[in-house]
Amino acid sequence: METYKVTSPSSSIIKDIQEMHTSGLASLAFFYCDFRDNQKKDRRGLLSSLIVQLCDQSDAYCAFLSDFYFSHDNGSKYASDCDLVQCLKTMLELPGQATTYVIIDALDECSTSTGMPSPRDNVLRLVKELVRLQAPNLRICVTSRPEADIERVLGPLAFHYISLHDESGQAQDIADYVRFNVDTDSNMQAWREADKELVVNELTKRADGM
Repeated sequence: METYKVTSPSSSIIKDIQEMHTSGLASLAFFYCDFRDNQKKDRRGLLSSLIVQLCDQSDAYCAFLSDFYFSHDNGSKYASDCDLVQCLKTMLELPGQATTYVIIDALDECSTSTGMPSPRDNVLRLVKELVRLQAPNLRICVTSRPEADIERVLGPLAFHYISLHDESGQAQDIADYVRFNVDTDSNMQAWREADKELVVNELTKRADGM
């Protein structure tokens, strides 16, 4: 199993994997962490999403989830987070499956301010567990801002590390995006060019590579 860590969202990596998925060469489960959505900022939401996505792409995954559902009294018996973790791990270890890509985007969006352990700690622990499975057909890609707690956990696990945070091309892409919006916003048409340039420079700088 290979684990990739990217310190900001990389659309090109995701696009390449999606193309393999579309051609039937891989299974793909994508989860975007979003602090504004209660179902997209913690481990349970991540687990539920990954399991459902994978089951839609494999008869073997689907059959296992069906057994899991029946073992919980047709869904009337509550499945704990630990139950869901084991369900996902067992699915990923099923033999004869296509390469499975699990993409966790914007991990830094998971909160560190509530609970002990925090939602982010729980997600990091899950990633660590999945890596330790050493499932031969599993690939994990995590994107995040370069925050200390995430670096500390994922750094030793990463097979390949790509940092876009300080890349000049990343900064230029952000500047181009900001400039396009400034140039096309009707409310800014009457602004002086010097003022527009100041807005572009300040917003690009404050974006901090993101």
